[in-house]
Amino acid sequence: MTGKLHEPSGRTPAHPLRWRILGFLGVAQLMLIVDVTVVAIALPHIEADLDLSRQAMTWTVSAYTLTFGGLMLIGGRTADLIGAKRVVLAGLLIFTTASLATGLAGSGGMLLGGRVAQGLGAALLSPSALSLVVGLFEGDERNRALGVWSALGGGGAALGVLLGGALTAGPGWPWVFYVNVPIGLVIVVALARMLPRQDVPGPRPRLDLLGALLVTASSGALIYAFIRAGDDGWLTPATGWLVLLAAAGYLAFVTRQKTARSPMMDVSLLVRRPVATGTFLILMATALMIAVFFLGTFYFQHAEGYGALRTGLLFLPVAVATMAGAGLTGRAIGTAGPRRLAVAGLATAAIGMAVPTLSMQPVTVVVGTAIAGAGTGAMFVVASATALGQVAPHESGIASGIVSTFHEFGASIGAAVISSVAAASLTGDTLDGFSDGFVLAAVAAAAGALASAALTPGRPATA
Repeated sequence: MTGKLHEPSGRTPAHPLRWRILGFLGVAQLMLIVDVTVVAIALPHIEADLDLSRQAMTWTVSAYTLTFGGLMLIGGRTADLIGAKRVVLAGLLIFTTASLATGLAGSGGMLLGGRVAQGLGAALLSPSALSLVVGLFEGDERNRALGVWSALGGGGAALGVLLGGALTAGPGWPWVFYVNVPIGLVIVVALARMLPRQDVPGPRPRLDLLGALLVTASSGALIYAFIRAGDDGWLTPATGWLVLLAAAGYLAFVTRQKTARSPMMDVSLLVRRPVATGTFLILMATALMIAVFFLGTFYFQHAEGYGALRTGLLFLPVAVATMAGAGLTGRAIGTAGPRRLAVAGLATAAIGMAVPTLSMQPVTVVVGTAIAGAGTGAMFVVASATALGQVAPHESGIASGIVSTFHEFGASIGAAVISSVAAASLTGDTLDGFSDGFVLAAVAAAAGALASAALTPGRPATA
């Protein structure tokens, strides 16, 4: 059952299987989101079985999110070039194959290689799938479809902690990757039959491979600097040179985007107050979310000796609070405005992160991380509404790509910084590293609240 995607004018009848297609695309997107939190729960077991160093363990999270974020705009450009259907199927096949290879990993090198390949598949799949969703629906139906798509974030976090705990405690950590294989193959077969044929209009944009390489390599250097700082120190020459190298790479990327015939990112959008604020908020929200899962996972399993399943269940309040915070903010942002809610979200996250520092006990860690989850859930909504609510229709795709890219970079930075700050607890028996990690996260959230009060637009964002 095939047919052409309808044009923006709506002259072509809507595809009869559009809601079923949305379901399959939604499950595919859910796999990409789950693959961050599901691995966080399994990390202590992966570390023990493969004898990973702290740096390699951190890269298990960051390699995926860094590749995902760095190449996401290239994925969107490729969909414009050869058609979103082809790119969705290619991304699914790469992600599925990489998941199998990662589950079979017998060494740290093979594990990290598989995670990079998963990130490549995700970078191709996510933006092209969203492009298909936008093309298959119109009007109110499109709003409902995008609402379902946006809700996958909180659902993915909840499913990830439960699935990671159950699989790690049951058949073992490789199954957090193996589970993607049958699901991915079923979705590939279904979408290959149901997705409409796409005619790619001209002129076709070129791929800015140099721009993608610059931004990904620069971010990689910055993440590596943060990870090494946990062993070598924050003020060492090696850390400083890596940070300078990253800064030079970002400068070269900006220059490239201004001179490229078909730039990967419209950097002029980043100087607009709503978009700049939205990217800042999404980066903060994702970094804090990863800090919650990273610190909580290792505290429960290293310090308290809890199993993976029990740890996953203890994170359910965090996932529920995150979804509740997002839901309440979505209903209130039209009247309260983004500034108040951004400050409230970051202040709530700061309070939650501060609770475990007062008393490092399982109950206080659960309560504190749940409070922080409610704050980060609110921030995700404010970030998207602020960055995308006031851009022109022809700029919405570019702005969405920028927000999505900073979402993944936030996860990479959060994992790297928290891993280094908490290094003493990750490699030893002391609780000081966990306490330091929560202190840093609370201070960062509080500073972010002050910055948001000054930067976030006060008027209600237009969804």
